[in-house]
Amino acid sequence: MMTHRMFRAFVATVVMLAATAPLLAQAPSAADLEKARRVLKAVPLIDGHNDLPWAIRESKSAPHDIEAYDLRGRVTGHTDLARLATGMLGGQFWSVYIPGDTATKRLGYAKVQLEQIDIMRRVMAKYPERFEPVHDAAGFRAAFARGKIGSTLGLEGGHAIENSLGALRAYYDLGARYMTLTHNQTLDWADAASDVARHGGLSEFGKEVVREMNRLGMLVDLSHVSPGTMSDALDVTEAPVIFSHSNARAVTEHVRNVPDSILKRLPRNGGIVMVTFVPGFSSNEVAAYNRLPAAQRPAGPAPRATLSQVADHIDHIRKVAGADHVGLGGDFDGIEDVVVGLEDVSTYPALFAELSRRGWSEADLRKLAGENILRVFAQAEQVSARLRKSRPASTKSISALDSAR
Repeated sequence: MMTHRMFRAFVATVVMLAATAPLLAQAPSAADLEKARRVLKAVPLIDGHNDLPWAIRESKSAPHDIEAYDLRGRVTGHTDLARLATGMLGGQFWSVYIPGDTATKRLGYAKVQLEQIDIMRRVMAKYPERFEPVHDAAGFRAAFARGKIGSTLGLEGGHAIENSLGALRAYYDLGARYMTLTHNQTLDWADAASDVARHGGLSEFGKEVVREMNRLGMLVDLSHVSPGTMSDALDVTEAPVIFSHSNARAVTEHVRNVPDSILKRLPRNGGIVMVTFVPGFSSNEVAAYNRLPAAQRPAGPAPRATLSQVADHIDHIRKVAGADHVGLGGDFDGIEDVVVGLEDVSTYPALFAELSRRGWSEADLRKLAGENILRVFAQAEQVSARLRKSRPASTKSISALDSAR
């Protein structure tokens, strides 16, 4: 529940935003602010992607140490208990990210992945008064009703399964409820957005990964993958997909953003794009600046992405795919630079107030906050229940399925 002190902090944030040009054409009204609060009291605000476990692992003062990285105080990153309360967060997919680079491969992808899962599970256990582990849509709703943040895990990058469907199932049993098919590296079975395409999308084994995720009830996350992989996954999946932290390519030209051709397919699939707060994905000016070699960047301050630009992405996805197919995935603690107005997890209400100012109805804001991702999760569970009755766990291997390629 938001206390009077938290509400004062929220109002102060919005006042600050109103003074930050060119963030908003005009400030949200008192009615917009009240609507934002009313929505976030009524439905759980569920964010699709937060990298807190990696921030703890990489802490400069005490790496891996959840006791030292005390969320009851103010931490150096974007996420702590006080700011989560001010932000009115009601649910979180915690990303148990591991890099897909050669250095991590030498350590052992599975070893590092298990360490990340361990970090986040211990964090949830340390703060039971705020975090409640959940494994399904009903769990999110129940945790919210108890005033807690429903918490589940998301694997960021299919390299973690090391081409093994058995490993995929083991991660599901450990609590992972989505897997981003790739991170920044193209895999043996899936093309990444930020790397060279080798398969034209998914290989035959990659398609089997998607089918097995459907059978398990694990959400197929298409952030980070190439358009070809997006398209192949949509062709294969029987359950709605998610993009846990991506924006609209028509608004900001970046390989990590979702083309309109894919957005137009979401209504039939039922999936959702969870809009992220990564500056380079949110602002054409920032994206263009980032593409320049350091020596060619103009003198003076670098451009900054704004809350208003993030709202532009949300508006565009609603326009192209519909209000049923958009959510939020901030990527807090996975980014160094931040969007002006969305500096940490305390700032979500300001974004809802801005959308209200733009004319969003309470019903559509509720969908954005949590109703859409809860529907997607519940539908994936229904598909899983049907598939588990009709087929056993897959034992197919990459060598058998892709040997002819």
